[in-house]
Amino acid sequence: MITQTKSLATKIRADFPILHQKINDKPLIYFDNAATSQKPKAVLEAIKHYYEYDNANVHRGAHTLSVRATEAYERAREKVADFINAASPQEIVYTRNATEAINLVAYSWALNELKAGDEIILSVMEHHSNLVPWRMVAQRTGAVIKYVGLTEDEEFNWSEYLSLLSSGTRLVSIVHVSNTLGCVNPVEAIVSKAHQVGAKVLIDACQSAPHKPLDVQKIGCDWLVASGHKMCGPTGIGFLYGKQSILEAMSPFLGGGEMIAEVFLERFTCADLPHKFEAGTPAIAESIALGAAIDYLTNIGIENIAAYEAQLTEHLFNRLEEIPQLRIYGPQKPGRAALAAFNVEGLHASDLATLLDEAGVAIRSGHHCTQPLHRLFAASGSARASLYFYNTLAEIDDFILILKETLSFFGV
Repeated sequence: MITQTKSLATKIRADFPILHQKINDKPLIYFDNAATSQKPKAVLEAIKHYYEYDNANVHRGAHTLSVRATEAYERAREKVADFINAASPQEIVYTRNATEAINLVAYSWALNELKAGDEIILSVMEHHSNLVPWRMVAQRTGAVIKYVGLTEDEEFNWSEYLSLLSSGTRLVSIVHVSNTLGCVNPVEAIVSKAHQVGAKVLIDACQSAPHKPLDVQKIGCDWLVASGHKMCGPTGIGFLYGKQSILEAMSPFLGGGEMIAEVFLERFTCADLPHKFEAGTPAIAESIALGAAIDYLTNIGIENIAAYEAQLTEHLFNRLEEIPQLRIYGPQKPGRAALAAFNVEGLHASDLATLLDEAGVAIRSGHHCTQPLHRLFAASGSARASLYFYNTLAEIDDFILILKETLSFFGV
């Protein structure tokens, strides 16, 4: 495990081939990590190795290739369980991404459990993937959705959350770290209060799993979701954590091969957890590569990543303070995530991002799948710079210089 955090990026940047290129004849500065992370060689090699040496379907063959593929596939599940401290690998369900994981809960649990008048609590900062499925559930069941707003500091309004909780609350689904505001929500306390009124809780950990230690048993949540591609893994793979007793009581989301124990013309029986939720041929290479990504993050030390990113965040916000034209969203205090979403009056975020790209800087522009939040701010979208542990203080300095030059070009 790497123990020194100050020079962390310097030690590991060579592991990421994509970072060592030029964009428009300028060194690439990749600050779009909240959208997707880059992949280390170890992850790329894991995919390549599977297809070159172990390519076979899992769970269905006695031959050597199938056995090796199955072992690697299930070993990766064990790594995911260890990474978030799940009680058992049976509590980890592979999905295509976090969106599919949330929909799995919506279709397999909510549509069967909720009725007219039952209450769902969300927040105004949620990603669309944690808004739209619950709106679909509400339309079909008659459930009522309530939203937690923001404080003056633009973070989770705890007092409003407490006022919304009631004996009618059946589900609370909240993001751990906002991909726009950068605030870290108090998920342990959120879960504890929800459980006191008998509600289940789902946590969206897409922006926390890559950056900070997670312990689902300590958090106490009933479900937690994350996407592999944001944590150095490949696209097309994510996971759902669920308490075993809850998953066992849920009906399957999809039917077909792999999720069955026995099939008759008149009926079928489901496979044991977690396979009853994994119908069809799964994303085998991607799952194995997710395991390799977790190995990589674990070797560095997720605590070391969090500590180094705290340095990056402090430096980023200290430098952003030099540009008074910026309207930065979210709490301006220590402890927030390593991202900054911002706007400049009179300048469209997409125009800003395009000019920055010409200088080799990759940032995100748009609504970041948080349209309701942007409407709250009377903004069509925003620019967002988001960092990861392979970014450097020098890149931040270069970004600030280029940003200042870009604003000067626009006459701002």
